[in-house]
Amino acid sequence: MCTVTFVPLGDKNFVLTSNRDVSWKRAPASSPQIHMEHGVDLLYPRDEEAGGTWIGSSYENRLLCLLNGGFENHERKLPYRKSRGLIVTELLAAPELSTALDAIDLEDIEPFTLVTVEWKDELTLGEFVWDGSQKHLKILPIETNIWSSSTLFDPAMRDARQHWFEEWKRQGDFSPQSILEFHRTAGKGDDDVGVVLKRQKVGTVSITQFVRQESSSFHYQPVSEPV
Repeated sequence: MCTVTFVPLGDKNFVLTSNRDVSWKRAPASSPQIHMEHGVDLLYPRDEEAGGTWIGSSYENRLLCLLNGGFENHERKLPYRKSRGLIVTELLAAPELSTALDAIDLEDIEPFTLVTVEWKDELTLGEFVWDGSQKHLKILPIETNIWSSSTLFDPAMRDARQHWFEEWKRQGDFSPQSILEFHRTAGKGDDDVGVVLKRQKVGTVSITQFVRQESSSFHYQPVSEPV
């Protein structure tokens, strides 16, 4: 939920990959499964501690991916009313995403960034930020992109990761396998900034990749497995 990349593959096809960075003490999440939420079948890995998710898809031809924090790091004001992961499942199940984003009550919800992808009449990429007081929705061009959580990475760290991403792009291989390798190895050896994060109290616990080609599929790998 703290490093996300988007790579278009032509037409309505794309690959979105997320490294989830949380406390080492947090309960493990389940692998992606179908869950009925708000009367709609959703596919997502479940956060067993809070009950929601950081990434999921729905039969509304929609994918959402959560990053902690808004535009910049914030001071936490516990307790919050609801887990941000529950916001993800609520929005996944909504009939119309733009209407749901406009209507959803985020008062007393911790700041977050949500990467939104829909592939209905056309492929649409968006970025929704809740900064703790205001909503910010931006429709983005369909091009490769990387996001890093503002709660874990300062501007200099985010710039370093953007540089690694630009180096990866210059290689010219935009396959799902290539971007997955980026998420496994970029910045390797720099435990404090690397895409696989390994700090004392927090780090990357899983890598989740969603591939939309002729069909849609999730690849989920706990980082306890070799990466």
